[in-house]
Parts: sequence; structure tokens; C-alpha cells
Amino acid sequence: MPIATKSSKIDITLEKDTKSISQKLSTYLSKGDIIFLYGEIGVGKTTFIKYLINFLQLKFNEKETEIPSPTFNIIYEYKINDLIVQHYDLYRIKDTLELKNIGLYENQKDTLTFIEWPEIIKEKPEKRIELLFSYEADLKKRSLVICSDYKKKIIDDYK
Repeated sequence: MPIATKSSKIDITLEKDTKSISQKLSTYLSKGDIIFLYGEIGVGKTTFIKYLINFLQLKFNEKETEIPSPTFNIIYEYKINDLIVQHYDLYRIKDTLELKNIGLYENQKDTLTFIEWPEIIKEKPEKRIELLFSYEADLKKRSLVICSDYKKKIIDDYK
């Protein structure tokens, strides 16, 4: 699953920590970035994206919007200033042929792309950031590990 150098394990048990980390990570992201989010149901992937998108909206003096999970729609798209943010949830995709019809990497140079449940993708782009969300042993604590060869500065700041 992970492709690269890993950050230290980041504690995101408290939602305020998830919010803080997502806002910090947003400062490293730009058009063309693809972010894969791995982790079990309920571990915080969509919450992380919600805070990140809302932070970008505020940064560009736009109104915060609701950021629902795209589990049933598969994709939600947001226009923030001149940035297009695509939020995919591939949980319900069961066949790789279905991926061809959803435009996963179309217009990539103008888009910031988040993909939850990317395990089904066989040909993963080399330039990607992977966020590994997990529950700790007692299931009350959650953590995040960031992996990337593409944007090593992120990893350096989380070690």
C-alpha cells in the first residue's frame, strides 16, 4: 500500500487534532495533487477532507459549505477560487471497469483530488500522497501516517 517515506504516527484521536492536521496539510497541496486515503469505516477520512476543504474555502474568502461523504454519489466536486477539488469515495466500486466511467484522473493538472478507498485502483499514479488512517488497539484512539516520495517536505515536517 504505502509507496514511500513515512511520517511519524500522528495522534488524531481528538477531532480538533484531525482539524489541525488537515489545515496544516492543506498548505502543502496544490493543483494536480492526488491524495489517497486508506482506513476502515469511521476512522476519520471524510472528516479530515471536510476540514481541509472548509479551510481552503475560508482561505479564499468563500463560504464554508457542508462536505458530505460521497459514498453513494461516488464523487463531489467543489470550486474554490480557481481550484477544483474532487472528492471520490470508491467504497461501492467493485469492478475496476467501473473506474473508467467516473473520470478519475481527467483534467488532473487543474484539480486537487482526494480518493477514499483507493485499493481498487490498479494503476496508481507515481506522484501521490497517501494518508493511512488507523484505529489503535483499544479502538478508542486513531492515528494517521502520511506517505509520499512526491512531496517529501510534508514527511519532514511530521517526523
